[in-house]
Amino acid sequence: MRKHRYVALLTIPALLGLAACTGDDGLSGAVDDLVAGLEDHALDVSGGDFAAAVEPLAAYALEVTAGEPERDGRSAIVPLSFAWDIAGDAWTYDATATLDEGDDGWTVRWDPSLVADGYADGDAIAVSLEYPERAEITGPDGEAIVTERPVTRYGLDKSWIEPDEVDDSARRVAEAVGVDADAFVAQAEAMGDQAFVEAIVLRPEDAAERVPADYADIPGASAIDTTMQLAPTSQFARPLLGTVGEATAEIIEQSDGEVLAGEQTGLSGLQMAYDARLRGTPAVTITSGPEGSEDPAELASFPAEDGEPLAITLDEDLETKAEQVLAGVDGASALVAIRPSTGGILAAANGQGNDGFDAATSGQYAPGSTFKVVTTLALLRSGMAPDDAVSCAESVTVDGFEFHNYPDYPAGATGDIPLREAVANSCNTAFVGSRGAIDDDALEGAAAALGLTGDPSLGYPAYLGQVPESESETEFAADLIGQGRILASPLAMATVAASVAAGHAVTPVLVDGVEPDGVVEPDEPLTDDEAATLHELMRGVVTDGSASFLAGLSPEVAAKTGTAEYGEADESGELATHAWMIAIQGDLAVAAFVETGSGGASTAGPLVQAFLS
Repeated sequence: MRKHRYVALLTIPALLGLAACTGDDGLSGAVDDLVAGLEDHALDVSGGDFAAAVEPLAAYALEVTAGEPERDGRSAIVPLSFAWDIAGDAWTYDATATLDEGDDGWTVRWDPSLVADGYADGDAIAVSLEYPERAEITGPDGEAIVTERPVTRYGLDKSWIEPDEVDDSARRVAEAVGVDADAFVAQAEAMGDQAFVEAIVLRPEDAAERVPADYADIPGASAIDTTMQLAPTSQFARPLLGTVGEATAEIIEQSDGEVLAGEQTGLSGLQMAYDARLRGTPAVTITSGPEGSEDPAELASFPAEDGEPLAITLDEDLETKAEQVLAGVDGASALVAIRPSTGGILAAANGQGNDGFDAATSGQYAPGSTFKVVTTLALLRSGMAPDDAVSCAESVTVDGFEFHNYPDYPAGATGDIPLREAVANSCNTAFVGSRGAIDDDALEGAAAALGLTGDPSLGYPAYLGQVPESESETEFAADLIGQGRILASPLAMATVAASVAAGHAVTPVLVDGVEPDGVVEPDEPLTDDEAATLHELMRGVVTDGSASFLAGLSPEVAAKTGTAEYGEADESGELATHAWMIAIQGDLAVAAFVETGSGGASTAGPLVQAFLS
């Protein structure tokens, strides 16, 4: 168990001064000032520093309630009720304050009970917090995903070497474990002669590759075996799960005394969002006695409460596989897998090129032609059928802007073709040319019916897309093919695929027991017939279209490829492109995204193929 102890001497002057007030001889105002001063740990004290004296309790909130003063000549007795919040525990007791009226107003007669119940003059108060082990984050089967795992702390033990050896040894330790040598030397020189100066914490498997065999030969080099709350690997769902470490100044300030300097706390992701739940409450002991006393008096104590495990839907095997699939991808990438029948997120993997950003659930990108599933639903609702003809021209001009198909679009799939063929081969001009059949409201309604609902509160970072009202006919035409101002995350597009598979708008779930808030309910929900038709059309993408390379997979797959231009044109006038693919395989819906790729089929497609194989 981790233990934090803070001890300081309390010295209180015999008289606490309060400013005189006007009106009813100032007593009521003096009582108000007394209460405010106690609660703020900052009474205006004549001849002493009250705030410094109560420093051991200054991190904790205090609420003081004053009763009706009882006058006795030029004095008044004020009953007080104290309620301290000590790391979530309520320490309550009653005391009285005596106020004396003088020529300059009312003053408070010193009484040790104004500091704390059981405190005596000259004592030192100590608050000891002892935290339970942090609770685990578990998967859908109850097995621990984030739990105590072995690590080794590598660093320099200054007690083992002479002062004149610190510079050389610190530099050698830093170089051996691969950290900034100058910074580590400065840190080592600034710490005490007996200090252990930590350079890095490594898992056994990482240490085997990183730490040289002769590390122990460096004078003062130390390696301390311990445990830390960790996921199965250093990269496993790291942006989503988050990390645990020493509390930052900001976290301490915002915790109202529940987190103190040196304590371990969640720093990001789910570990930070659910920190209080996972951390539990510490055992608290408050003592008072002469400074240095080996047997101080106990003023109050409270037992620890263990943290509560956080159950999430991530499947360890599928998350690991998704991360392995992304391992060779250059630049930002993500792969999300959802169970359509439950909405459970089984994988939310981010590529190593994301630099820690959770693109999988929080990214905002143009979804390109994967959005044509939404547009197709809007067209079906307008009365169009899968076998109705649409015009797949070489180009379509809208208000002076010319739309084209992708460079490798099959020449034999142009002209008047059925809608199902336009979906299978992803004909841009066919969708742009059909814009007169639908409007902004129809497109937004279709998006909501497939789970694209904006920025709801789901208990984890989640962005589910935007389908804003278009500002021009050209923008609306671009919206129909997933460009314009249409945005979605990989999670959002996996949700679209999951909604097709489930036959209703799916809300993606990650944390068990958290009720979603802010999800937009569709005015016109998806019907079974609509979902079946969309699934059939997506299956055609595999059997007769741009994702034919998935045709050999079993169980069979339905999919949609997507490519979206973004950013600034290069010297040749070309724009970089996002690469997308969404897919359905039984009770599994997948979205793969690569920020910069050659095309949905060629770049994102192999990722989906590898994941589903």
